[in-house]
Amino acid sequence: MAETGKDRKAKAPARKTEDLGTRIVDTAIEMAEEIGWGNVRLREVATRLDISLAELQVHYRDLDDVANAWFGRAWQAMLAPPPEDFASRPATERLHLLLMRWFDALASHREVTSQMIGEKLHLPHPHHWVPMIFNLSRTIQWLRDAALLDAGGRRREIEEIGLTALFLATLAVWRRDKTPDQERTRSFLRQRLAWSDRAMVRIWGAAAPPGGPSASEPKPAG
Repeated sequence: MAETGKDRKAKAPARKTEDLGTRIVDTAIEMAEEIGWGNVRLREVATRLDISLAELQVHYRDLDDVANAWFGRAWQAMLAPPPEDFASRPATERLHLLLMRWFDALASHREVTSQMIGEKLHLPHPHHWVPMIFNLSRTIQWLRDAALLDAGGRRREIEEIGLTALFLATLAVWRRDKTPDQERTRSFLRQRLAWSDRAMVRIWGAAAPPGGPSASEPKPAG
């Protein structure tokens, strides 16, 4: 089943209130579109919002914390309520829908998002590396849970490694994707998921049922 318009409408949950924390992130993103993420200064964000640095610091410890809040919106989009028939869909479709929600949520500011990632990977910023690794791991855990992937043991380990590689590969494509509606990213992800599904069948002898693996985990083929 192809991704539907209804699926895409659930990209991000509506934010009920424009609180100060939300406005700080939005203003920082707005400034980054003008001058680049690496040139954004929190004092200038505070000035634009007509607040003090002390008020801003209550919400965010530093600019990297603001970036984390931006990525947090992608988490919220990914974990928004799924379509009613979600559990009956194949695992590959469930994963495609959830991952594209993540990418769609950030697509309006793709270049700035790429700059954020670049700043996190910048060699003089090793204090960002460990939290980024933990955030990546957390993203994969939330993804597995939301996609109804309940396997344990070796199968879970293989799924986690495979999904991490898939996410990073898709992220690399997404960062350069300028096609309408991110079609290049959607196609790449769909192809990689199909390849991964075939690989899992070769390893385990059968694909997981739509609702996730059964209570008795299948043994590897061969």
